[in-house]
Amino acid sequence: MFIQTEATPNPATLKFLPGRIVLPEGTMDFRKSEDAAASPLAEKLFEVEGVEGIFFGHDFISVTKGDADWQHIKPAILGAIMEHFMSGAPVTRMDTEAAGDEEFFEADDAETVETIKELIETRVRPAVAQDGGDITFRGFRDGVVYLSMRGACSGCPSSTATLKHGIQNLLRHFVPEVEEVRAL
Repeated sequence: MFIQTEATPNPATLKFLPGRIVLPEGTMDFRKSEDAAASPLAEKLFEVEGVEGIFFGHDFISVTKGDADWQHIKPAILGAIMEHFMSGAPVTRMDTEAAGDEEFFEADDAETVETIKELIETRVRPAVAQDGGDITFRGFRDGVVYLSMRGACSGCPSSTATLKHGIQNLLRHFVPEVEEVRAL
């Protein structure tokens, strides 16, 4: 098994590509080891000293480190991923994305929200996934779009610029009702 790695815009996060599906649907974000009970793979990765966050996408795993150097922890992370996939164990112990992602918006804004969600799904999420993260719609209220940024995007130095200059400009162009975009 050959696992590729890619740098992300967040220097504390590295993207691992195992060459197979990680999650068939949705994403999973683990910000601390206590959250990893939902995934045997996440538990194994948190055993590597220096790992502070894990994000699963469709075909990638983003790992965020603390003060450790990549040259010291990368071999252990690669070994844990390889061992897990070679064992045939499931990636998760549950079938659904993490709870707590309820959307909020007024019923009168349903058509606007559908347009916003379609733009995010077709134009934003694929680009963000390339960088090892994910971004999802959370809500729309009083002209403000609320998004959830996870994986490499969470804590990335360039995420604010991406949010304000990229996503906000895109949504404002296609949806005049959008005045601002904020991360939750």
